[in-house]
Amino acid sequence: MPVILQTTLLLALSNLFMLFAWYAHLKNLAGRPWYIAALASWSIALFEYLLQVPANRIGHHQFSVGQLKILQEAITLTVFVPFAIVYMKEPPKLDFLWSGICLVGAVYFAFRT
Repeated sequence: MPVILQTTLLLALSNLFMLFAWYAHLKNLAGRPWYIAALASWSIALFEYLLQVPANRIGHHQFSVGQLKILQEAITLTVFVPFAIVYMKEPPKLDFLWSGICLVGAVYFAFRT
């Protein structure tokens, strides 16, 4: 499997865990004390790191740290928008589209040769 595909898939899965660690407690644990939410988030974040660290180690064989960061940000927005709309029930915004267009530009400039 190509390095870019391995890296992208692992980072996408990592981002899914990250989003749940960072935001799901706002919906699911809103009535609980903050430290319960923090413990739950840290537990979920472990799985994020179990995917993110190998993704960056694999990707760094072929890409610079800057390229990995830009890829990560593009994936974050790609995963975040459906998460925010479907899971968190946030209304879709045109700003998501504009942000995505800006990130496409960032990816282009980071990976052009």
